[in-house]
Amino acid sequence: MRRPKGIRTKKSVAKRFKITAGGKVMRSSAGRRHLMQTKNPKRRRNLRGMSAVHPTDVYRITQCLPFSH
Repeated sequence: MRRPKGIRTKKSVAKRFKITAGGKVMRSSAGRRHLMQTKNPKRRRNLRGMSAVHPTDVYRITQCLPFSH
C-alpha cells in the first residue's frame, strides 16, 4: 500500500477555525445551531461573529493546519 506524499490538512479543523493575517486563531461561538427562538435577542447578538481561541489550544490547531501559518 502506497503512502501519500507530504503532509495533509485536517479538514475537520479547517472547517471550524480560521487563521487571521496576524496569526490569531478565530472560532465561531457555540450554541447557534438550533433552539434560537428560546434565546433572548441580546444573547443571540452576542453569539454572532468570531472570537479568538484560548492560547493553550492555538498550538494544537495550527499543527493541524500546516499551510495556513
